[in-house]
Amino acid sequence: MNALLTSELRVFNQPDRFVEGWYWLLPSHQLKRGQVKAVQLLGRSLAVYRGQDGRAIAVDAYCPHMGAHLAEGKVEGCALRCLFHNWKFAATGECVDVPALGKPVPVRLHLWHTAEQYGMIWLWTGEFPTQPPPFVPELEGIECDSALGTHFVHNCHPNVVMINAIDAHHFNTVHHLPLEIVFSAKELNPNAIEFSNTTRGGDSRFIRLIRPFYQTAVTYSLCYWYGTVGTVTLGPDRLHFYILFALRLLEGGKTEGQTLLITPKRSGIHGWLGNRLLLWLTQQVAHYFGKGDTRIFQTIQFNFKTPTKADHSIAQFIQHVEQQKILSWETWHEIN
Repeated sequence: MNALLTSELRVFNQPDRFVEGWYWLLPSHQLKRGQVKAVQLLGRSLAVYRGQDGRAIAVDAYCPHMGAHLAEGKVEGCALRCLFHNWKFAATGECVDVPALGKPVPVRLHLWHTAEQYGMIWLWTGEFPTQPPPFVPELEGIECDSALGTHFVHNCHPNVVMINAIDAHHFNTVHHLPLEIVFSAKELNPNAIEFSNTTRGGDSRFIRLIRPFYQTAVTYSLCYWYGTVGTVTLGPDRLHFYILFALRLLEGGKTEGQTLLITPKRSGIHGWLGNRLLLWLTQQVAHYFGKGDTRIFQTIQFNFKTPTKADHSIAQFIQHVEQQKILSWETWHEIN
């Protein structure tokens, strides 16, 4: 990938557009039954509420009557009633009650598709989802325990944060890991690409710590969704750690992110206790790899002028992102 191509990228590292897909709204536990909250996502104002049936519903924030913010309203059963003039909207978005008229009016709210996975509420930014919410490929179809990790804001674009995990050279220079990492890439679907590496390891403190647990190799693989969500699978033969980095674009090309710590669910009280320990260990692994990068993300001005052979995976990631459906900031309209 050369400098000319980098300068002509349509969506990668662009502050006013993003890839259509699933993006995180808020942690599931922060939205109780009967609660409604205001959420800003990719320049759009939303009202997100949980009905008495437990389902999370996301709608455009402003009432079609006079534009009152619906997050100021209240949840009634599975419906949402506006605070200003008490118009009531069903979970389908349809207006079902206007007290001043004694009957509904033929308007409806725009509903967005939502899903819950790994303790997070996700929203699909297009009309109909074409993929499932982001998942760890190794854990597909497996019931999992999860916990919130670190919440953060960085001064660079989510795409730039994402490529850090496949930047092979920085593991030597920033993290001082004496490893040679070479990734192989495989597209799982048009919105997901997986980079995999297995290495025997070197002699760093981290490698010495986990060496008793493996016989052949330490697994390190990453799966990227929509260029802004990444799952990391890391560890020795019998003990894999799973971390999900859920990022979203902020105004001005910055990043808001939330890490999720994941492990397969295990039965019984001993399984529950063991998973609490595993999730804590997963957080330590995430801290180990994240502690050296934060300063870089606060000051970097990404410009891929002089790629080297070791940057091949980064070029593959950029090309993968560029092939996806592009939407505009705030309007969420498709950009051709």
